[in-house]
Amino acid sequence: MTDQGIIVRDVQEDDFAGWAELFRGYREFYRMDPDEEVVSRVWAWLRDPAVEVDGLVAVQDGALVGIAHIRRFHRPSAGTTGLYLDDLFTAPAARGRGAGRALIAELNHRAGTQGLSVVRWITAADNRTARRLYDSVATATPWVTYDLTPTPRGS
Repeated sequence: MTDQGIIVRDVQEDDFAGWAELFRGYREFYRMDPDEEVVSRVWAWLRDPAVEVDGLVAVQDGALVGIAHIRRFHRPSAGTTGLYLDDLFTAPAARGRGAGRALIAELNHRAGTQGLSVVRWITAADNRTARRLYDSVATATPWVTYDLTPTPRGS
Protein backbone atom coordinates (compact mmCIF):
# COMPACT_ATOMS: atom_id res chain seq x y z
CA MET A 1 0.00 0.00 0.00
CA THR A 2 1.21 3.54 -0.75
CA ASP A 3 0.72 6.78 1.13
CA GLN A 4 -2.27 7.48 -1.11
CA GLY A 5 -3.97 4.24 -0.04
CA ILE A 6 -3.31 2.56 -3.38
CA ILE A 7 -3.12 -1.23 -3.37
CA VAL A 8 -1.50 -3.04 -6.30
CA ARG A 9 -2.48 -6.66 -6.82
CA ASP A 10 -2.97 -9.28 -9.51
CA VAL A 11 -6.07 -8.90 -11.62
CA GLN A 12 -9.00 -11.01 -10.36
CA GLU A 13 -12.06 -12.46 -12.08
CA ASP A 14 -14.42 -9.87 -10.60
CA ASP A 15 -12.23 -7.00 -11.91
CA PHE A 16 -13.52 -7.34 -15.46
CA ALA A 17 -15.80 -4.28 -15.59
CA GLY A 18 -13.26 -1.88 -14.09
CA TRP A 19 -10.36 -3.41 -15.99
CA ALA A 20 -12.27 -3.26 -19.29
CA GLU A 21 -13.13 0.41 -18.77
CA LEU A 22 -9.46 1.22 -18.14
CA PHE A 23 -8.25 -0.94 -21.04
CA ARG A 24 -10.72 0.77 -23.39
CA GLY A 25 -9.38 4.11 -22.11
CA TYR A 26 -5.81 2.97 -22.82
CA ARG A 27 -6.73 2.00 -26.37
CA GLU A 28 -8.56 5.29 -26.91
CA PHE A 29 -5.59 7.26 -25.53
CA TYR A 30 -3.38 5.67 -28.18
CA ARG A 31 -6.02 6.29 -30.88
CA MET A 32 -6.85 2.63 -31.45
CA ASP A 33 -10.25 1.84 -32.85
CA PRO A 34 -12.76 0.50 -30.34
CA ASP A 35 -12.79 -3.28 -30.57
CA GLU A 36 -14.64 -5.42 -28.07
CA GLU A 37 -13.08 -8.57 -29.55
CA VAL A 38 -9.67 -7.26 -28.48
CA VAL A 39 -10.99 -6.45 -25.01
CA SER A 40 -12.40 -9.97 -24.67
CA ARG A 41 -9.28 -11.62 -26.08
CA VAL A 42 -6.90 -9.76 -23.76
CA TRP A 43 -9.13 -10.48 -20.75
CA ALA A 44 -9.06 -14.18 -21.69
CA TRP A 45 -5.26 -14.03 -21.92
CA LEU A 46 -5.05 -12.48 -18.45
CA ARG A 47 -7.22 -15.24 -17.00
CA ASP A 48 -5.37 -18.10 -18.75
CA PRO A 49 -2.32 -19.35 -16.81
CA ALA A 50 -0.94 -20.86 -20.05
CA VAL A 51 -0.62 -17.39 -21.64
CA GLU A 52 2.49 -15.42 -20.74
CA VAL A 53 0.70 -12.08 -20.15
CA ASP A 54 -0.23 -11.16 -16.57
CA GLY A 55 -2.27 -8.24 -15.32
CA LEU A 56 -1.99 -6.01 -12.29
CA VAL A 57 -4.47 -3.46 -11.04
CA ALA A 58 -4.10 -0.43 -8.81
CA VAL A 59 -7.04 -0.07 -6.43
CA GLN A 60 -7.92 3.02 -4.42
CA ASP A 61 -10.97 3.29 -2.19
CA GLY A 62 -12.31 0.05 -3.68
CA ALA A 63 -12.15 1.28 -7.31
CA LEU A 64 -9.72 0.23 -10.02
CA VAL A 65 -7.67 3.30 -10.93
CA GLY A 66 -4.85 1.71 -12.94
CA ILE A 67 -3.83 -1.35 -14.94
CA ALA A 68 -0.56 -2.88 -16.08
CA HIS A 69 0.04 -5.81 -18.41
CA ILE A 70 3.37 -7.60 -18.03
CA ARG A 71 5.32 -10.59 -19.29
CA ARG A 72 8.75 -12.09 -18.86
CA PHE A 73 11.16 -12.00 -21.78
CA HIS A 74 14.49 -13.65 -22.48
CA ARG A 75 17.52 -11.50 -23.16
CA PRO A 76 19.93 -13.69 -25.16
CA SER A 77 22.65 -11.04 -25.43
CA ALA A 78 22.75 -10.74 -21.64
CA GLY A 79 21.84 -14.33 -20.83
CA THR A 80 19.15 -13.05 -18.46
CA THR A 81 15.39 -12.69 -18.18
CA GLY A 82 13.57 -9.39 -17.85
CA LEU A 83 10.06 -8.17 -17.16
CA TYR A 84 8.31 -6.32 -19.98
CA LEU A 85 5.58 -3.80 -19.25
CA ASP A 86 3.31 -3.87 -22.29
CA ASP A 87 0.62 -1.47 -21.11
CA LEU A 88 0.27 0.95 -18.22
CA PHE A 89 -2.79 3.15 -17.83
CA THR A 90 -4.37 5.12 -15.03
CA ALA A 91 -7.83 6.61 -14.93
CA PRO A 92 -7.68 10.28 -15.97
CA ALA A 93 -9.14 11.36 -12.61
CA ALA A 94 -6.42 9.42 -10.77
CA ARG A 95 -3.43 10.79 -12.70
CA GLY A 96 -0.74 12.36 -10.61
CA ARG A 97 -1.99 10.63 -7.46
CA GLY A 98 0.45 7.74 -7.36
CA ALA A 99 -1.27 4.86 -9.17
CA GLY A 100 1.25 4.68 -12.02
CA ARG A 101 4.15 5.02 -9.60
CA ALA A 102 2.67 2.29 -7.38
CA LEU A 103 2.30 -0.07 -10.36
CA ILE A 104 5.91 0.52 -11.43
CA ALA A 105 7.12 0.07 -7.85
CA GLU A 106 5.36 -3.31 -7.73
CA LEU A 107 7.01 -4.32 -11.03
CA ASN A 108 10.37 -3.33 -9.60
CA HIS A 109 9.68 -5.35 -6.46
CA ARG A 110 8.57 -8.44 -8.41
CA ALA A 111 11.51 -8.27 -10.80
CA GLY A 112 13.94 -7.92 -7.91
CA THR A 113 12.35 -10.75 -5.94
CA GLN A 114 12.44 -13.03 -9.00
CA GLY A 115 16.06 -12.19 -9.86
CA LEU A 116 15.15 -10.58 -13.18
CA SER A 117 17.66 -8.25 -14.83
CA VAL A 118 15.48 -5.37 -16.02
CA VAL A 119 11.97 -3.95 -16.20
CA ARG A 120 11.48 -2.52 -19.70
CA TRP A 121 8.76 -0.61 -21.50
CA ILE A 122 8.16 1.83 -24.33
CA THR A 123 5.93 4.86 -24.57
CA ALA A 124 5.01 7.42 -27.18
CA ALA A 125 7.55 10.24 -27.52
CA ASP A 126 4.79 12.82 -27.04
CA ASN A 127 3.34 11.21 -23.89
CA ARG A 128 4.79 13.96 -21.69
CA THR A 129 2.74 13.22 -18.59
CA ALA A 130 3.80 9.58 -18.45
CA ARG A 131 7.39 10.43 -19.38
CA ARG A 132 7.73 12.72 -16.35
CA LEU A 133 6.95 9.71 -14.16
CA TYR A 134 9.10 7.33 -16.20
CA ASP A 135 12.07 9.73 -16.17
CA SER A 136 11.84 9.86 -12.36
CA VAL A 137 12.02 6.07 -11.90
CA ALA A 138 13.98 4.69 -14.87
CA THR A 139 16.56 5.53 -17.50
CA ALA A 140 15.49 6.30 -21.06
CA THR A 141 17.50 4.24 -23.54
CA PRO A 142 18.98 5.27 -26.90
CA TRP A 143 17.26 2.36 -28.68
CA VAL A 144 14.81 2.97 -31.51
CA THR A 145 11.79 0.69 -31.86
CA TYR A 146 10.66 -0.77 -35.21
CA ASP A 147 7.50 -2.62 -36.20
CA LEU A 148 7.34 -4.94 -39.19
CA THR A 149 3.89 -6.07 -40.27
CA PRO A 150 4.26 -9.61 -41.60
CA THR A 151 3.26 -10.32 -45.18
CA PRO A 152 0.38 -12.81 -45.15
CA ARG A 153 1.17 -16.29 -46.43
CA GLY A 154 0.51 -16.76 -50.10
CA SER A 155 1.03 -13.08 -50.93
